[in-house]
Amino acid sequence: MKKFDLDIPLSSVTLKGDLVIPENATGIVVFSHGSGSSRFSSRNRMVAELIQKQNIATFMFDLLTEEEDHITENRFNIDLLANRLIETTQWLMENEDTKSLAIGYFGASTGAASALRAAAHFGKTIKAVVSRGGRPDLTIADLPLVTAPTLLIVGGLDVPVITMNKMAYDQLESIKDMKIIEGATHLFEEPGKLLEVADLAIDWYKKYLTK
Repeated sequence: MKKFDLDIPLSSVTLKGDLVIPENATGIVVFSHGSGSSRFSSRNRMVAELIQKQNIATFMFDLLTEEEDHITENRFNIDLLANRLIETTQWLMENEDTKSLAIGYFGASTGAASALRAAAHFGKTIKAVVSRGGRPDLTIADLPLVTAPTLLIVGGLDVPVITMNKMAYDQLESIKDMKIIEGATHLFEEPGKLLEVADLAIDWYKKYLTK
C-alpha cells in the first residue's frame, strides 16, 4: 500500500491532500468534505480505511486553505468548493499514480453538493457518487446532468435532510438509490451507524466504480 502526503497546485491556491493506494487498486474515491470539516475528519477517515481494504484507493484533501476556512461563508460556497473539486480531479487524472484509476466521489454534508456538481461537469468520467448526510439540494439545477450512479444515504432521525434528499432524488436521472439508516442522526454518531454507511458505500463502489 502506497501513502502520499501531497500538495495539489491549483490555479489560485495549493491544497493539502492524503492519497492512499492499495496494491492492485482498480479505482479511487475522492472525498469532498462538508462545512467545517477537513481531511482529518475521523468519520470520513474510518470510511476511507474500510474502502482501502477493498483495494480501492482514497484521496482526502482540504477544499479550503486554513485562512479560507476561517471565513464561514466559504464553507457554504458551493461554486468555490465545486471548482476546487473539479480542478483537483483534473490533477488526479494527470497524476502518474492515479491517472489509470476509475474515479468516484464520496460527499458529506455540503461536500455532497460539490461532488454532484463536479460529477455533472465530468459526465461519464465519474463512475459513482455516494452522499452521506448530504445536501444535494444545494445544487439542484445540476442534478439532471449527473450521469454517475448516485447513492444518497441519510440518517432516519435527520428529518429535514431526508426531505431535502427526497427532493434531490427526484431530480436525478442517473441510476440512483436512497437509503435511510434507522436510528441515525446527521453525523451517524450512534454505535454501528457509520459502519452501515461504509458498507452501503462499498457495495455501491463495487457495483459501479470497480465492476
